[in-house]
Amino acid sequence: MSRLDYDVLVAGGGLVGAACAALLATHQATARLRIALLEPMPVLPPQPGEDLGLRVSALSRASERLLERIGLWPRALERGGSPYRIMQAWDAGGEPAGPGCITFDAAELAEPDLGHIVENRWVQCLLQERAASAGVECVTDAVIGFEPGSTSARVTTAGGRELRVSLVVAADGYDSRLRSMAGVDLAGADYDQRAIVAHLRPEHPHGLVARQRFLTSGPLALLPLGDGRVSLVWSTSTTEAERLCELDAEAFAVAVTEASGRVLGRLQPTTERASFPLRWYDAKRYDADRMVLVGDAAHGVHPLAGQGVNLGLLDVAALVEVLSAGLQRGGEPGDRAPLRRYARWRKAEGRPAIAMLDGLDRLFGLEGSFAGELRRRGIDWVDRSGPLKRALIARAMGTGGELPSLVR
Repeated sequence: MSRLDYDVLVAGGGLVGAACAALLATHQATARLRIALLEPMPVLPPQPGEDLGLRVSALSRASERLLERIGLWPRALERGGSPYRIMQAWDAGGEPAGPGCITFDAAELAEPDLGHIVENRWVQCLLQERAASAGVECVTDAVIGFEPGSTSARVTTAGGRELRVSLVVAADGYDSRLRSMAGVDLAGADYDQRAIVAHLRPEHPHGLVARQRFLTSGPLALLPLGDGRVSLVWSTSTTEAERLCELDAEAFAVAVTEASGRVLGRLQPTTERASFPLRWYDAKRYDADRMVLVGDAAHGVHPLAGQGVNLGLLDVAALVEVLSAGLQRGGEPGDRAPLRRYARWRKAEGRPAIAMLDGLDRLFGLEGSFAGELRRRGIDWVDRSGPLKRALIARAMGTGGELPSLVR
């Protein structure tokens, strides 16, 4: 492979792309590869005293294990990170811990927690630093041209470089240029919803509980942070989201407190608000000649279960596993067979999650007293169903399904 500029080029330095580069560089079977990480807009490390960023993620047990493999756990929790030991989800017509509520408790599973809330920007910076320290060439650049060949691919960058690489990992997000250049289409749809994010100071302690109240306009989630605040992810119609973002702080405090059912008393905003559009989508395939798609370049889901980043990190673990096996057989990273295996594996695991989350959002969006009563009865039935409930929580924790060996 000496004729190549790089063995693997990862395009996109977000959480998933940076994790891919760092894991490839630190995993024994792939550590000898020459790896480049291209990111046109790298994030700067948070400054001392700077508040938490608005974008946070609920990392599953599988994601925790991946970060442990890379050597970044528990550093990922140092900026406002918090475990959550209980998850509660209830219909707006029900009550927390009452009828119409499903509760998952780590104690019932003999687990210390169900997952952790972390700041995206902080973890992204840690992953980029870890990748660089392990020998990855981190470049402020973007891919603008891609031509696959029989023995390598030619990549052109915005900075004017022409590179020959064995494999390109497209981690460049929903608007993936690489996916388009490879001729891969998307299936999916917009929800006509936006998610409002902010950090709030609750009147009552959050008690390390992740809470979600399902309104007919969309779910409202309150996620515990390490400093006692909660992170808000409020999914609602585009029109309502625009109205809510225009309210002053006092009016918004009243609106979010009432929408939460006052489950934590009064909620006082401590940050500005931001919002982003919601959609689900799934690439028709996750591989092409000399290319694979990971994370948001491959799929996107509704944030109601916080599975987006976790699905992307499972992509990374699966990709490193199949590449490792191929290298041990004397192959190269861009060989077709391992890439096809990766694509089949992640498609089979990802499709059910995408369909389930889309179905849940539509189910809870049905209006009318009959639909509400049916939902509450269904939630109560699931809450009492031991096997189904354990299967759901295993999926949420990333311990169910066909897991890559790196996160078992």
